Amino acid sequence: MVGAGQLARMTQQSAIALGVELRVLANTSDESAARVIVDTRLGDYRELGDLREFATGCDAITFDHEHVPTEHIRALAAEGYAVRPGADALVHAQDKAVMRERLTSFGAPCPAWARVSGVEDVSAFAAEHGWPVVLKAIRGGYDGRGVWVCRTPADVAEALSGGVPLMVEAFVPFERELAVLVARSPHGQGVSYPVVETVQQDGICVEVLAPAPGLDPEEAAEAQRIALQIAHELGVTGLLAVEMFQTADGLLVNELAMRPHNSGHWTIDGSRTSQFEQHLRAVLDLPLGSPSMSAPVVVMANLLGGDDPDLFKRYEHVMAHDPGIKLHFYGKEVRPGRKIGHVTAVGDDLEKVRARARHAAVYLTTGEYT
Repeated sequence: MVGAGQLARMTQQSAIALGVELRVLANTSDESAARVIVDTRLGDYRELGDLREFATGCDAITFDHEHVPTEHIRALAAEGYAVRPGADALVHAQDKAVMRERLTSFGAPCPAWARVSGVEDVSAFAAEHGWPVVLKAIRGGYDGRGVWVCRTPADVAEALSGGVPLMVEAFVPFERELAVLVARSPHGQGVSYPVVETVQQDGICVEVLAPAPGLDPEEAAEAQRIALQIAHELGVTGLLAVEMFQTADGLLVNELAMRPHNSGHWTIDGSRTSQFEQHLRAVLDLPLGSPSMSAPVVVMANLLGGDDPDLFKRYEHVMAHDPGIKLHFYGKEVRPGRKIGHVTAVGDDLEKVRARARHAAVYLTTGEYT
């Protein structure tokens, strides 16, 4: 696995159970996964030589982020390495304009969009689709970064001043955000997890509700169908997270990620097969596991760093208050706003389960009660 963040760290837990030896490529020895994985190699994912040396002896190469240069992925595949997902698939999670072009070509529901190079292009788009508009960095944006909601040409000029290639999308007045996690193996087997609702705060996911409460079964099935179609059309191997907007007129695809995803962390404690085990099964072309839930309701709450870095002193309260809460920490230095872990609660009553997860998350990060 190229990358040594928390996704690789949590993949290691599943690798141990499966008897799979996981190697990670880390930039530094103190990264999240490098702290717990014996076979950690240090190198730069932007350097083909480092990637080639890292890949030697591996049965399959996969990723915990989308930042490896596309040309390097193609080079590794040309040299006979099993890279999963391959460059032709992964580019759709790396380049938002390429993604929009491809999804539009086979009829996946998307917001209106266009490539832009100047204020005039954006103003012409807004004249057709209305203000505000959303500008997005074509490459590199995540967790709310690289996204600008622009209400005037002056806002557009400010966003463009950074010199980053951008695209424009129509502003979507959505009712809520949903996510569908699917997996696909090299021989074409595919499975879908239940549709979840993601709750965002300042562009960062703070909570995931599984299954999405009150979602019409037909719309849930449609969301899963769209995600599985995207995985098939793009030739995805491994996990695909499809983030969607639920609107009054139906579903719209927002973003794609081809790796384990924050919207699927609940599966560690709330599904028969965690997303991390499923990703390993898929990239190694093993039969896929059951994505069914192990409880009627699962709520995952992210832990975002606060001013006090000593979270461990609050363990005792959380554990004693609710023995059913599951804690997951990523081995990261605590910084304000940084994802440092998550908590999961399961049960059969959404409001009660949600309150339990929120209490644990708020108390761990702030020391305050909710």
